[in-house]
Amino acid sequence: MRSVTLLGSTGSIGTQAIDVVEQNPKAFRVVALAAKGGQPRLLADQAARLQVAAVGVADASSADSVRAALKDVGVNPVLIVGPDAASEVAAWPSDIVLNGMEGSAGLRPTLAALTAGRRLALANKESLIIGGPLVTAAAAPGQIVPVDSEHSALAQCLRGGDSGEVRRLVVTASGGPFRGRNRGELGRVTPVEALDHPTWDMGPLVTINSATLVNKGLEVIEAHLLFGIPFDRIEVVVHPQSIVHSMVEFVDGSTLAQASPPDMKLPIALGLAWPDRVPHAAPALDWTAATTWEFFPLDQEAFPAVGLARRAGAAGGTSPAVFNAANEAAVAAFLDGTTDFLAIVDTVAAVLDEHLVAVSSDARRLSLTVDQVMDADRWARTRARQLLGVDEDISGSGGRRPR
Repeated sequence: MRSVTLLGSTGSIGTQAIDVVEQNPKAFRVVALAAKGGQPRLLADQAARLQVAAVGVADASSADSVRAALKDVGVNPVLIVGPDAASEVAAWPSDIVLNGMEGSAGLRPTLAALTAGRRLALANKESLIIGGPLVTAAAAPGQIVPVDSEHSALAQCLRGGDSGEVRRLVVTASGGPFRGRNRGELGRVTPVEALDHPTWDMGPLVTINSATLVNKGLEVIEAHLLFGIPFDRIEVVVHPQSIVHSMVEFVDGSTLAQASPPDMKLPIALGLAWPDRVPHAAPALDWTAATTWEFFPLDQEAFPAVGLARRAGAAGGTSPAVFNAANEAAVAAFLDGTTDFLAIVDTVAAVLDEHLVAVSSDARRLSLTVDQVMDADRWARTRARQLLGVDEDISGSGGRRPR
């Protein structure tokens, strides 16, 4: 049996991970939880159901509510409160830490888990993307197991050959709700339309990122960091059905693809059990039903975010953190009705341009620190809001559920 720590337990990834654990009580046991604290009753119910030893609450203002909720359900775990709570919980004794937190807040807990020697099932892609060399330097070979469906698919396909046999990675994208529209048409879309994803049911940030294809740009950076493949050998292809989650093309011309219905429980279960598989983790494809799978090239004129992410990733240093933070600020402004859809990626491009001009190539090659990353994150959010004429930082994120 593997002991598990869940970070972001009340979010989409966390709640689905608990489903996987409860369906496989002989395989997994949750020993610690961490969450922001905005859902005290849910967090307390999870602690009671799972009989955990520790609970972390990032928002100190929620501590009393969580404490009262824990008392109501009759449990008394160690309660860790404050901005470092998730990092402390990440180092709690366990076999696996599943980081399902939202955004850049997941960086320090990711590093804490790796430093403590825990296997890290990583759903918080932002921590790897903005932390870059910090995270990869802290990780032992095989210590990070990806939970994003695309990177889980790549990891599975890469079992089919050694690194020298890989020609390229092919990351699939659903294309979001606006596949086939040109740039002029995208200028008129509304938040309601952008939140209507055709395949997945996700939090607002991830859903908008899928509509702009920023999410796919982030995933290209993530694939580069996870698997050590150069950016020019990582391609994006549009696959509206979201059945093939990604592919690996080998030097002999063969391609291995991982295919399954869009259900996050499969990569979550694989992340917890890696390298083993969990029986019946998710429904399989019905091969007796007639179906069609489509693949299209990416329209880089209408959706320039992937190319912009490649630029940020290739620049390195704090550039990926700037890309990610500026996007989160711009998405919040779009959802708040302050700006239009096209302004999201346009603002990211403007902020990234300013950053690259201000930071020399020599500086980008210097060793990063967590403080530098977080300073760049804060600057990019502030600058994006300035360009958009927005005063407040309103952001939201979440995991992915199939629709």
